[in-house]
Amino acid sequence: MPQNATEPWEYTLHIPHDPRAVTVCRRTLRLILTIHGLIRLTDVAELLATELISNAVRHTKGSAALRLRWRDGVLRIGAWDANPEPPDPAPALDQASLDAETGRGLTLVQACADVWGWHPLARGADRGKYVWCDLGAA
Repeated sequence: MPQNATEPWEYTLHIPHDPRAVTVCRRTLRLILTIHGLIRLTDVAELLATELISNAVRHTKGSAALRLRWRDGVLRIGAWDANPEPPDPAPALDQASLDAETGRGLTLVQACADVWGWHPLARGADRGKYVWCDLGAA
């Protein structure tokens, strides 16, 4: 039975540096949203999480993590990775970028999320960045 979608919750899934982990994240996200009665957000949330985690796996050498947080009617989807460098800016969509096989991830995030951003992280010897986006329930 789905839980009350008004109660706040948070999950973090730590993943190895393995492209197959993107699928694990996507399926885990679907399960979490279904359990919490937020199935209506699943399709867009899966797209956003896939783009964020794919970038973390593709552009770094270390482990990564997917973080999901629900609070006040907003789903925050975030990806942590070990690279402290800022993400490449979201390029404008032109014919060349539409035909490219890669490079549109943050453009999709920017187009589909209500808001997105990133910040560097440093905790002791751990360094990296956290890229996040918000998706409202409306």
